[in-house]
Amino acid sequence: MPKHLLRLARVPAVAVTLLAFAATPALGATTNPWRHTRPLNIAHQGGEDEFPSNTMYAFKRALKGGADMLELDIGVTKDGQVVVRHDTTLDRTTNGSGTIASHTLAQIRRLDAAYWFSPTANHYSHDKPASAYPFRGVATGRRRPPKGYTADDFKVATLAQVLRTFPHTPTNVEIKGRTPAEDISEYLTNARALARELKGSRRRDVIVVSFKQPAVDLFHQLVPGLPVAPGIDGSADFLLSNKSPGDGVAAFQLPITYMFGGSLLTITSKDNVARAHKAGYAWQNWFGDTDPDTPATWRNLISWCVDGVMTSRPLAFEKFLRATPSPKACAQRP
Repeated sequence: MPKHLLRLARVPAVAVTLLAFAATPALGATTNPWRHTRPLNIAHQGGEDEFPSNTMYAFKRALKGGADMLELDIGVTKDGQVVVRHDTTLDRTTNGSGTIASHTLAQIRRLDAAYWFSPTANHYSHDKPASAYPFRGVATGRRRPPKGYTADDFKVATLAQVLRTFPHTPTNVEIKGRTPAEDISEYLTNARALARELKGSRRRDVIVVSFKQPAVDLFHQLVPGLPVAPGIDGSADFLLSNKSPGDGVAAFQLPITYMFGGSLLTITSKDNVARAHKAGYAWQNWFGDTDPDTPATWRNLISWCVDGVMTSRPLAFEKFLRATPSPKACAQRP
């Protein structure tokens, strides 16, 4: 279990699930645009199991296939530019190596962001034959792009490029950084860079999150007009202590379960989702290691009235949503 989830693991799963709700002034469903009876189909990294992670190609394909919202991650280059990448390094998904922070934007834009994507199992493994990577070389001009797309759709995108291309698409932006618990400096650097990028924006359909609560708090201080989702500390405050999850929070973004010390920790449950709704917050899910991104899990989430599902398979999830009506009880919740 990642260190950033340890605070949520201090009590047994049943305690997280059944904690009594302490009365909190309700914001009301009508005042929170992130509340949805039909859960939002949120393309996680643009749908990284179906398309190359965090590429413009992935975002375009996911939205064309029915996704309602994009989820993406940001890092900051050596020259202070905000780019869309999940990892703080380039090695796993591109033909580059080293950290994002040690490269300029010009250097990163020359890379192939789809170099290691394969549509078969283990989508980003590096041990397959070259033929298993169908988009390798499109970004660099060695291979023709699919019809209707360009080489640029397979390069590392900037956040400005994404927001400019999809001006009316709700977008979740996660602030990434180096992960050692004792050093959150890169998270804070990236929060400041993101704030500079978004400070003048009139958009209110962008929500910002990070595992590190100080990064969320700093961003909110700098850009108070945009909604945020709490980090691990803010989520723990609400779930375990019935405290406020932090200023500016519109939605929780959490996994379903985590395995810790041989016990399965329940984070998302019908009761916890109802607690968040009663307090006026939305609840959106992402998938941890113990919860498969599959129809069986989707069915549970819909029955618990979650407001959004961050799926790596937005095309498959959209088909499932169309065939699975939301329970009437979800529309009746506060």
